[in-house]
Amino acid sequence: MEIERVIVIVLDGVGAGEAPDAAAYGDVGSNSLANTAHAVGGLNLPHMGAIGLGNITDILGVPPRKHTHGAYGKMQERSAGKDSVTGHWELMGVYLSKPFPLYPDGFPSDVIDEFIRRTGRGVLGNKPASGTEIIKELGEEHLSTGKLIVYTSADSVFQIAANEAIVPIPELYRYCEIAREMLQGEHAVGRVIARPFVGQDRDTFVRTERRHDYPLPPIADTIMDKLLASGRQVYATGKIDDLFGRRGISKTNHTVDNEDSIQAAIDFLEEDFSGLLFSNLIEFDMIYGHRNDVLGYADKLEAFDRRIPQLRQAMRPTDIAVIVADHGVDPTTPSTDHSREYIPLLVFGEQVKNDVDLGTRSTFSDLAATIAEIFDLQPPEIGVSFLKEILAK
Repeated sequence: MEIERVIVIVLDGVGAGEAPDAAAYGDVGSNSLANTAHAVGGLNLPHMGAIGLGNITDILGVPPRKHTHGAYGKMQERSAGKDSVTGHWELMGVYLSKPFPLYPDGFPSDVIDEFIRRTGRGVLGNKPASGTEIIKELGEEHLSTGKLIVYTSADSVFQIAANEAIVPIPELYRYCEIAREMLQGEHAVGRVIARPFVGQDRDTFVRTERRHDYPLPPIADTIMDKLLASGRQVYATGKIDDLFGRRGISKTNHTVDNEDSIQAAIDFLEEDFSGLLFSNLIEFDMIYGHRNDVLGYADKLEAFDRRIPQLRQAMRPTDIAVIVADHGVDPTTPSTDHSREYIPLLVFGEQVKNDVDLGTRSTFSDLAATIAEIFDLQPPEIGVSFLKEILAK
């Protein structure tokens, strides 16, 4: 029986233990899953546990199993960096030997001056900051001056925050397009991000759902591009479209929270297509990890686990599903940044053998190589397929 569809679900920011090079990134001791479980007195993840999650790393409440309902392992990132773009690109077969530029001291004056010249608006901030905190700090000054709040983070991002009453959404998006056009070469950040908010003062400011990302396009063809070229389909939910510059996608549902993203994936499975369903669940990272909200992070892990039976029920015998991540964002550490960690690898479906230990994979691109073998596509630059290890006879 052939595999007709591959379902890839990215638990954004759910790492499985410090990577061998974690020290170079300041992430020694990070383990998003294990540390969270310890902090909350144990996690209840019976469905991921049944696939083998507890065999990957020591997770309180998720014991290792001798017999698993699927295949399990963990993957190490080979590309430089620990951001969402890099992680997702490597999952789809693109290797980055150099990281995207970072700006721990803010953007250089020539960049900011050119941005001011092109937009005709002044700039506030220009420093690494929490998005919720910087609008509290500078939002009232923004309201009185009309200057744009520009900030970055530990990721390679140029973020522009503006109140919707001062800067209409189309105008904010135009400013982001200007920044994206500017930020090339040595300043080619991974993403420019529009961060609109509403409210009258620091006590009422709140970000809206009209965020929009402007990423660099992938530097090489992804497995998604190759699937489309072969006449197959790529369906996407969550922020997959943003991470790939809307390239390599035939149909998207740009959902903004975990529940909507997994429901959109289940809904897409009702459609008749051959190819890839690629889903990103953002809340582990954006809402809970970056704010060190351990209880919220744990709750969302358990909430996702409860949806797995519905996902299995929606799958056809010719489907396989893969649960992975893109990096860590351990909510128990003092840092609120991403963490350089292994990511989990869980594979299940009617054609997937049980009790399969896929070991430690040397690159996220092993997933892309596996998809390439399933659909008889040109393999990626790096990566080794695990297809033959998982297929039942």
